[in-house]
Formats: sequence, structure tokens, C-alpha cells
Amino acid sequence: MSVAVAERSASLQRITAGPGFNRWLIPPAALSIHLCIGQAYATSVYKTSLVAHFETSLTAVGVIFSLAIVMLGLSAAIFGTWVDRNGPRRAMIASAVCWATGFFVGAAGILTSQLWLVYLGYGVIGGIGLGIGYISPVSTLMKWFPDRPGLATGMAIMGFGGGAMIASPVSSSLLSLYDPAYDPATGVYSGTAVAGLFLTLGAVYLAVMLFGAWLVRVPAPGWTPEGYDPSREKRKALVTSGHVTANRALRTPQFWLLWIILFCNVTAGIGILEQAAPMIQDFFRSNGTTVIAGAAAAGFVGFLSLTNMAGRFVWSSTSDLVGRKNIYMLYLGGGVVLYTLLALQGSGSVILFILLAGIILSFYGGGFATIPAYLRDLFGTLEVGAIHGRLLTAWSCAGVMGPLIINGFLDARGEPGSLTAADYRPALLTMVGLLVIGLIANILVRAVDEKHHVSTSSGDPTTTAHDSATPIIEPAGAPRVPLWLPWTVVAIPLAYGVLQTAINALGLFA
Repeated sequence: MSVAVAERSASLQRITAGPGFNRWLIPPAALSIHLCIGQAYATSVYKTSLVAHFETSLTAVGVIFSLAIVMLGLSAAIFGTWVDRNGPRRAMIASAVCWATGFFVGAAGILTSQLWLVYLGYGVIGGIGLGIGYISPVSTLMKWFPDRPGLATGMAIMGFGGGAMIASPVSSSLLSLYDPAYDPATGVYSGTAVAGLFLTLGAVYLAVMLFGAWLVRVPAPGWTPEGYDPSREKRKALVTSGHVTANRALRTPQFWLLWIILFCNVTAGIGILEQAAPMIQDFFRSNGTTVIAGAAAAGFVGFLSLTNMAGRFVWSSTSDLVGRKNIYMLYLGGGVVLYTLLALQGSGSVILFILLAGIILSFYGGGFATIPAYLRDLFGTLEVGAIHGRLLTAWSCAGVMGPLIINGFLDARGEPGSLTAADYRPALLTMVGLLVIGLIANILVRAVDEKHHVSTSSGDPTTTAHDSATPIIEPAGAPRVPLWLPWTVVAIPLAYGVLQTAINALGLFA
């Protein structure tokens, strides 16, 4: 055994759960990561302030977020195998350090008025933390919950949607505290206040994410939950009894079909999410005047955040009962119907518009949360984290394509503030076409051919491999905490975010 392999084996042994470990400690460990990195979707809170501070354009500041999302996809693809081989703790620590460092370097860039430092910090270094953090708990959750992988991944990835709901109101409060001279009429905070926010968020996120890394454990070899019969799971359609490496997965049609499915589902969802506030105003504009006030439009964005987050948990959990292929038939086939109705009938009723958009965004969130379980069904758990990381390049591509489609059509139709529902129809019907492509790809998914399966030395690749000469031990400092404590750490801020978002969403009905 090489030194590197021996060190990796010893590292994994140190985080192997001992007898009696409660697997329900793992979801809050995962949530502690995803609730923190979900802040990426809350950058709009200080975007205008950065434009004013750097005396630059919205496009130049928007590059910060775009860089972070591109690096998310690239780092997840590049480091996915490393995450699987070195275990969740190292990955979660690496994510915490990169994510916090991104904020600290970004703060230095703001204080010195060097925009390139913000690009480097939040965009590149923080983006690497995003990618590693996004995939780090996923394969571990599926090993602890082989009986309910959709529920497990849904709980974690739900946190990515919930992170923005926490960060938005918290950031607004902190910015107001750090900038006593803030004028609500301008909506612009001082650069010093934004830098202070970055430093505060970096410190808090580092502590919370390291808490999750300390808490996380992997199951011992051969462990299965009480009452779980793996043989029944393997008789389900599409659920493999073998395991496929990340490199071999790239040679299968199933990987590329799932890439198309995720790309189409995400592109369609981003099409609404990116344009949400002006879209609802434009749909109900007549003679140059809209009946939807700005506060109500902001409430609509909050409502979509709630449905996005709820869909990640509800639909992913449902996939455990109906199957992954069937749930994607709902996401994509249902999306075709809903987008068509939105394009042709959405302007007839505000309530209808809100309901259609809310369900579409729940499918968008559900697609993110269900894809790891779909990969697990098809490729096994041996390197599912690495496969998931490579598949997330579809997210990076969709993050570019979705806004391009919507904005391209709208730019050709007229000026912002003068658009109507009819101007959105070409873009929305284009999304219908994309969803049809995704639906066809999902129909074509079959079980992976056994020629791609690999043997595993551990006998059970769904658990951690160990050197048989070394006993499995529970190290000093292992978590001896009551179950309620880690759940409280993640539940209180999540409940706060949901409450604040719900209050804002009430503006829709004011």
C-alpha cells in the first residue's frame, strides 16, 4: 500500500461511524454546507452598491456571480474524484476554507477598490468552494440512506435554495447596521459596509461549515439501515446492482442523456428565475402601465424562492416512491404543459400566472435534488460524487444559455418597461422546445450495460474501504451530541429565512 493510499485509508477510518451512530446526524451536517454556499443566489442584495463603489457597470459586477457559477461546475467536475476518494470531511473542510477565503479576499478587493480581487476571491476561490461544497455531502448521504436516497439528497440540496433566503434578509440588516448613513431612496450602501458584510459572512460561514465537517461520518463497511433489504432495491427498474467509475460513466449514453435532461430542465427554470420580477409586471401591463407594483414583484421573487426550495425536498422525496425516470417525466412533460399555458394563458389571471410559475420553479428545484439519486440508480455509489460533479457542467452551460435565450428575445421585442406578455411568448415557447428535447432524452434512458461495471476490492463499494489489518475506531472528539442540537443549528436560520421570504411574498396579495 502506497503512503498516499495509507494516509487516505487512515483518514477515512477516523471518520467511520462507530456502533449506535445515528444516521440522522448526517443531514444537518450536509445542510450546514449547503445553507452557507446557497448565499451565491443572494448577491443581488449588494450588486448595485458594488457598481457605485467601483464606478463600473452592472455587467462588470455581474461577472463576479458568473465566475462563481462557472467555477462551481468546473471544480465539481475536476475535484469530484478527489472528493469520493478522500471522504466528505476533507472535502467539506476544503470547501469551507475556499468559500470563506473568497469572502475575505473579496473584502480586500472592495476596501482597496480593486475589482479584480473580487473576481479572484468570490468568483474563482469562492467558486471552487461552491463546487466542492455542493457535491461533498451527496455521496455520503446516499450511503447512509440507501433506502431513501431521494429524501436524503433532497434535504441537503434544499439547503442550497434556502441559503439565499437566509442570506438576503441577514445581509440587508447587516448592511444597514454597517452603514448608518444609508439612504433607502438610493438603495446604495457604502463600499466599507459591503466589505464588512463580506468579512462577517466569511467568518460565520467558516464556523458553520467546519461544524458540519466535524459532525460528518461515513458508515462502516457492510452497514445497512435496520430493515433494509438491498436485494429488493436491485430488482427495481434502472437500479443497478453493479458500479461504474466516473471515467467509464462518460462512455455511456446514460450519462449524456442525463446531461441533456439536466441542461434542459435548468435552462427552462432559469428562464423564469432570472427575469421573475420584471416578467410578472410585463405580463400585466396595459397601455404602458402595469397593475403589479414593485413590492408585489419582489414578493413574487420570494414566492418563487419558496417553491424552488420546497420542490427540492418534496419532489426528490417523491422519487423514492415513483422512481427517478417517472419523476423526470413529470418535471419535463409537466413543464411542457405549464410553459405552454404560461405563454398562451398566463396573462389572463394573476393567480394563474403565480401558480404556473410556482410549479415550474418547484420542478426546477426538484430536478437539482433528484439528479444525484438518478445517477446512483444507474451507476451505483462507487464514484457517484465524481459523476455528479461532471454532470454539473450542464448547470454551468444552462446558467449561460437560459438568460441568453430570454434576454435575446426580449431585446429584439422592445425596451424594458414597455414589454407585454406577447413579447415573452417566443422565449417561453422556445423553452417548451427545450423541455421536449429533455423529455425525449429521459424516455431513452435505459439501465447501464453490465460491460461498464467494475469489480471492487471492498466487496461493498457503497461503504468505506479499509485496510483489514487496521481496526475501525471512533476517535477522540467524535460527536457526542444530542440529535436536536445540530438540527437546531440549521433549522433556526432556515425558519427565519422562510418566514422573512413568506412575509415578502404576501406583497403579492396586498
